[in-house]
Amino acid sequence: MRPIGLLLFVALLLPLTTHASSADKQLDPVALSALATKASLASPKEQCYLYAELVHQMTELAGRQLSQGEDASATLLAVRDYTQKIHLGAAKDNKKLKNAQILMEHTAFRLNEYLHSAGIDERPVLESTLKNLNEVQNELMMQVFRR
Repeated sequence: MRPIGLLLFVALLLPLTTHASSADKQLDPVALSALATKASLASPKEQCYLYAELVHQMTELAGRQLSQGEDASATLLAVRDYTQKIHLGAAKDNKKLKNAQILMEHTAFRLNEYLHSAGIDERPVLESTLKNLNEVQNELMMQVFRR
């Protein structure tokens, strides 16, 4: 199995776990707030990856909210805001730029999955967030290839 296939397989099985895993701890609002604070205080070289990690975790939280029938629009708006911070800081010489790009690609894939299973009410916010994510992911990919 190719590495990306393995990653997708693990990502699809992750929501099926019933015990408190490290992913559940990462989706905790306190942990997300701590990661947001860490990203905002980090050096410009590290911010891109930390914000990508935050966007990824918040997207997973939005997916969980949607699957439980909760309103995920506030979470998706936060995803859009953090994605914009990646966009603004992407021009800097970043550490882990390739890792951030891969994480954003995976996040966009997951958000696209949520879009296909979402109700009509959630679709506009999901579509605009996905569009924003795709733009930033493409920008990161272009920067990776420029190096």
